[in-house]
Amino acid sequence: MEGMILMTKDLSQARNPDIRGSLAALRRASELARKIAIQTGTDLVVVRDGRLLHVDPATLRERTLPAKP
Repeated sequence: MEGMILMTKDLSQARNPDIRGSLAALRRASELARKIAIQTGTDLVVVRDGRLLHVDPATLRERTLPAKP
């Protein structure tokens, strides 16, 4: 994982339509994982800066819900 760089521009220019659609698919999967973690009350495990982080459902809920006026 370390040293991995996501190049969205390169993906969008790929000849293969599956590769072009992969970034959108990953984003959809990420959103679904967050929703499921909130619904089931489980931590979401993510990698940030090469480190594994456990994000609790309350934090996910705060980040997901729109701000109240």
